[in-house]
Amino acid sequence: MRRQIIAILAFSGLALATMSAPAQQGAFPTRSDMASDAGADPKRVNIIFAEGTGSFVVLLEIAKAQAFFAKRGIEVHTLPRRGAAVPRLSDEAPLGLIGAPAALLQLADGADLKLIATLSTTNLSGYLVAQPGIKASADLRGKRLGVRVIGAGIWISTMLALEQLQLDALRDDITMVPVGSPAEIFRALVQGAIDGALVTPAQSRELESKGFSVLLRDYPAGITSFDGVLAARTDYLAAHADVVERVTAALIEALAFGLNSKNHSEVMKAFEVSLRITDAGTASDNLRELWRKPYPLLPTLQRMRRIIGTHDARVLDIPLESLIDDRFVRALDQAGTIDALYRTHGASINPGQPKIDVAR
Repeated sequence: MRRQIIAILAFSGLALATMSAPAQQGAFPTRSDMASDAGADPKRVNIIFAEGTGSFVVLLEIAKAQAFFAKRGIEVHTLPRRGAAVPRLSDEAPLGLIGAPAALLQLADGADLKLIATLSTTNLSGYLVAQPGIKASADLRGKRLGVRVIGAGIWISTMLALEQLQLDALRDDITMVPVGSPAEIFRALVQGAIDGALVTPAQSRELESKGFSVLLRDYPAGITSFDGVLAARTDYLAAHADVVERVTAALIEALAFGLNSKNHSEVMKAFEVSLRITDAGTASDNLRELWRKPYPLLPTLQRMRRIIGTHDARVLDIPLESLIDDRFVRALDQAGTIDALYRTHGASINPGQPKIDVAR
């Protein structure tokens, strides 16, 4: 489940001290531990993510650019995963900003992971665009649609979009083709390697001007597609809980920074670097997908597991409750640290965002 001036360090220290004894390996640092770490050699960690996919990825760029990791005594290196493959956590990259579907697929393969924070929930969106000769939804039968990875987030969105058109990939012989990042999917569509795909509104306008067909633009409200999460390998979490806590806090501070309109230019630069988004409206829509208090969300995991299970039945056996580790977000929230970060950056928690029952 994504800031410290001196006052905020105090809040965080209080939260961590209530959770475990600081002398034990893997325990959280005390306030003095964290203060001393700031002047020591930073702890290094690699974070893997899927290049150009998911609103939550912008938090990595903001946190790096604004030194929110560095101020907490950690040195973060980001490893973009390119192409048609799931970003997999490993010894080299024990943390990941990945789609929850990617986490479920890794668990089905035997990985041992925990979900620390749900940073975003993506509503079903995007325009389903097809080659110029495809004029109606029925013409998609027997065709090839581009996705990033079979079973992952863009695949889920595409399957849900087909449902809106009263189509079923299996019944209607529609093939999902693993292509890669959204930019790679767009290129494949332009080059004719695929027959259709979900694209952004801006990409749709460009394609429509070239004669491509837009088969789906609008969706009913409230249809969620996939979550973006901070995931950690269980062995790394046991040995370096302090680093995981600091990464979580830095990502939350990145969102607090991003929600202040005074930081517009820096935030737009982060969107351009991380997601190739240059339109302020699209950036604003992405920010609205991000959770202000990023507790891991069991209901959306259950929904994603059901959809992925139509492709890979192994995920249906994953015990989702044991996958969640919300202690870091909970500690920061209960200590008042999250609220303090939003006050410091002049941002709102946004009372219009859905309420989440965190008393699990």
